[in-house]
Parts: sequence; structure tokens; C-alpha cells
Amino acid sequence: MRFRGLFLSVAVLVLAMFSAIGTGSSGEAAPGPAGQEQYVVVLVAGADSHGAARAAERAQGVQVLFEYEHALKGFAFRGSSQAAQALARDPQVQFVSEDREVHTTDQSLPTGVQRIGGASSSTASGNGSGAVNVNVAIIDTGIDVAHPDLNVVGGKNCSTGKSYSDGNGHGTHVAGTVAARDDSTGVVGVAPGARLYAVRVLNNAGSGTWSSVICGIDWVTQNAATIKVANMSLGGSGADDGNCGNTNRDALHKAICGSTAAGVTYVVAAGNDGKDLKGFVPAAYDETITVTAIADFNGASGGGAASTCRSDVDDTAADFSNWATPGSADAAHTIAAPGVCIRSTWKGGGYSTISGTSMASPHVTGTVALCISSGACTGSAANIRSKLLTDAANRVTAVPSYGFTGVGDRYYGNLVYTGGY
Repeated sequence: MRFRGLFLSVAVLVLAMFSAIGTGSSGEAAPGPAGQEQYVVVLVAGADSHGAARAAERAQGVQVLFEYEHALKGFAFRGSSQAAQALARDPQVQFVSEDREVHTTDQSLPTGVQRIGGASSSTASGNGSGAVNVNVAIIDTGIDVAHPDLNVVGGKNCSTGKSYSDGNGHGTHVAGTVAARDDSTGVVGVAPGARLYAVRVLNNAGSGTWSSVICGIDWVTQNAATIKVANMSLGGSGADDGNCGNTNRDALHKAICGSTAAGVTYVVAAGNDGKDLKGFVPAAYDETITVTAIADFNGASGGGAASTCRSDVDDTAADFSNWATPGSADAAHTIAAPGVCIRSTWKGGGYSTISGTSMASPHVTGTVALCISSGACTGSAANIRSKLLTDAANRVTAVPSYGFTGVGDRYYGNLVYTGGY
């Protein structure tokens, strides 16, 4: 039988815990009858997603939640386990996975932007002028579209509500670190003024499902000619099968592989459990750039600064950050960025300071945007990933004090370097 569960549990990526769930095709679907669950159906290449979804509705009486056409062929539905098993026997179906919850990972020049050389980049973050000509997708809780510090130009709602605006705050915070305007007010991002697409896959509580996340990835893939980099500060339990999800029937992995093949670079949070990231996805996927968090309290190397919003040690790996095993496949796509006490934009037009690998990831997303904008990054997502990791390693070799301490037998990656772009 081709049907089996995809994830056993869900990890939380913010320091504050969130609860609740669900999703729908045009907003959150209402809870289903007892005995009904949500599933993701992955079809064979070339199959007709819409036709298969309609056939499933007629034959199995399921409620279709999403149809996927671009990152993968397939659909998500709510129905009985018997319906899932029947669909798994269809020759058009590659595999069926259980849907699971997913959660967020939680103008002064912010210390994080300063620490990675943002003031020395081609746009000189913090000088009050300049903008980056790149489109960035924030796959998260949405973005406050009215925030004066953010250039939100479009988006997609795969979760609750009627728009892709942010009812939580997390996605807006991520967006500000990536691209807050350099306009002498508020904060400034790594890639100031970059055009932002709000891809709302999580609800106001900061949670959703893999099917809603795949909906967002599918939309980004549809627009891959326009959107070149996407941030995902979210995740749950899982593993990389080394085969784009085809072996362990991981629909999320298959979607990301389809999207990177279309030319989108994915930057993802490593997770906040203080564990090896190999058990956390999408962080474990080799196709992504996975970002761990360091504690930095003054925007400068060398350590010794007093902690601010939470206890940690300056210029060391954040005490909550996941890590990779030295020499592992995961070490080859892992990089570090500031993720402790990061001040950024917030819903309602304000600003907030929070911590997490969710806050580290957008520093790297902004760096990718700068690298593309400056012409230093070209070609495939794999080429761009290699460029960023190589340049970070070279920076530490050239200026050892740029790096940070406390790695030991846990690999956090080299600190990303924005100043070169």
C-alpha cells in the first residue's frame, strides 16, 4: 500500500508556543466530521490535478482543499482513511501522505544587519537611501500590507481570512529583516526596499498544515520567473530521504525540489530545539539554505557585550538553535546569522524585538536578494547556495575575527557575509 504518515510530530520554531490549525482553499476550512482527516495526494508527472481532484470528490466524497499544478501535481483533501487508501491504489497516484500541522519559528540599523556587514553592502543599509531590485516571497503568516516600512507588491492566501495580510506579526517581522526600507525612519533591512510577496500559509495563531505550505510553494513556483528567493521560517518533524521525497513519500520535499528546479532559492530556519536539524524539515532538505542562529547584542564581533532582551552569550551560537553534525550532508547547506533580540517591523505599523532561527533566516534571505541584485549570484538555486556558503567561509578565513565562537562538535555554519554584495 502506498499510503502512510509523513510526520510523527510538529516542532515549534518560536520561543512562544502557538496552538491550533487547519486550512482551506479560500480561507480556513471548517473542522470536518469525526473520522475525517486531511491528506496530500501526489500524482505522477503529467497528471491532471484538477481532473483527479474532481474525480476524487465524485468517487470518494472527499472535500478538496487545494490543487497543486506547479511545484508538483496533486491535491489536498479532507476525508476518511478509507478514501485515502482507495486513492493510493489509483495508478495516477504516486503516493498519499497524511497532512500535519506546521508552526512559525520565531530606523536604527538593527544589530543583526550591522553584524553581517549590511552597512558595507552595495546598498549600504542605514545610509537613508537606495533600494534592491529583487522580488522576495515570505512564506509565513502574511505581511502587514499597510506597513509604511515595507514594499509589499502582491501575494497569495493559502490559510485563514480573506487576504494575505498578517494577523499574527511573525511574517511582518521576517519581512522587515529582509527588506525594510532605508528611509531614515523605523528599521532598515538587509535588502532595503526589495519587493515583497506575502504568501500566507499560517493562520493568526502562527500555525497551519503542510497542505497550506505546499499551496504557497506551488504559487511561488508558478511565479518563478518573477520571484527568485523565498523565506520559510517554519517547520516540523521529518527527514531528507536524499530523493526529493519520492522514497519516504514526503510531499513537502517534492514541492521544494520542484520549486528549486524552477529557479527559486529557498532559505529556511534551522529550528529552535537545540538539536541536530536532521530531524526537522524543511531545514534537513539538501536543496535549501538552512540558517542557524547566533547571539549578537551589539552588532560587532569579538564578544563581551551584555545581553539585552534575553539571556545568552554574545557572539556564540544561540542557546536554542538547532545545528548540523560536522561532516554531514546537512553541514553542506548550513549557514549562520543573528537570531537573538532582533528588532524589526510588526503588524499594525509598529516594531517588535523577538528571537529565534525564524529571525536568523531572513538575514540570509536578504543577503541572497542582494547577491542576485548585484550580479554576484547567478544561475541555479544550487549555484546561489554554493556562492553564499563559499563567500561566508572565505570571509572567516580572511578575517578570523568576523566568525563567532562556541561551535565545538555542533556545526552551525559560517556567519553569512552581506558586505561583499
